[in-house]
Amino acid sequence: MRALSLHRRGESAPTPSCSTVLITGASSGIGRATALRLSRPGMGIALVSRSEETLRLVQEQCRSRGADTCVVVADVADAEAVERAFRQASTALGPLDAVVHSAAALAYGRFEDVPAEVFDRALDTTLGGTVNVSRSALAHFRANGGCGSLVLLGSLLGKIATPYMSSYVTAKWAVHGLARALQIEARGSPGISVSLVTPGSVDTPVYRQAGTYVGVNGRPPPPVTTPERVAEAVAAALDRPVRDRDVGVSNPFVVFAFRAMPGLFDVLVRPLMRLSGLSRNPVGPTPGNVLEPVPSGEDVRGGWLS
Repeated sequence: MRALSLHRRGESAPTPSCSTVLITGASSGIGRATALRLSRPGMGIALVSRSEETLRLVQEQCRSRGADTCVVVADVADAEAVERAFRQASTALGPLDAVVHSAAALAYGRFEDVPAEVFDRALDTTLGGTVNVSRSALAHFRANGGCGSLVLLGSLLGKIATPYMSSYVTAKWAVHGLARALQIEARGSPGISVSLVTPGSVDTPVYRQAGTYVGVNGRPPPPVTTPERVAEAVAAALDRPVRDRDVGVSNPFVVFAFRAMPGLFDVLVRPLMRLSGLSRNPVGPTPGNVLEPVPSGEDVRGGWLS
């Protein structure tokens, strides 16, 4: 595989020739932060999302840092669109060394209150999108020398459960299972790696962008980390593949409580979610960006950190 040695903070950045990466969800949040983190001379980056207008802005930001980029508008829930995205990226940049899958969608609300169309579409994006991108990435790697690095974005909610986020919890638990299965299968292909990066609460626009049927928008419960820190973890996973890289100081403690003290966890999680996981600003029922993108709300950060 062509070198993808990504520098650590404080070290000089290497500039490998012909290194290429495709990033989904590149218009906002972690995907966008990752695109900016990887941008440097010698790096080719395919920016993929549903929002062409925002992708063009990200493209200019990446190019200003020296990266060669292309924009591909695609909905990851559409398998044919994902396959076209890989073809377009390969045509523009050459064979891909790596793929980072960050795209996801969610809707807040009790399970029975979220419209079936919105719930199912959120699953199609978060889980179905992971399936589609993984399938295309592995096929692409095998067709180009049997080498490549796939990094999937998981979530703390792929290891625990919380009320009012059932579509996301369902999808991310499945994403974690898929990642582990792919990692085991990849042991038979030494040139291919599959890594999982598991963030906790992150300061991204996803909470205000999400659909909501609970009367308010969601918000990241503390402690909140930055999308740039998650992007650093993604870069590290591309350099040194890992089974699961947690990003969030409280993640291990929350997972321990969920597994070791399920009764107490179940009693506390609902009021804690109301207190710290939901905002105070009233909002009417809305699918948010689940069914259609909302470019006006896309950015690297969501403004939850001062």
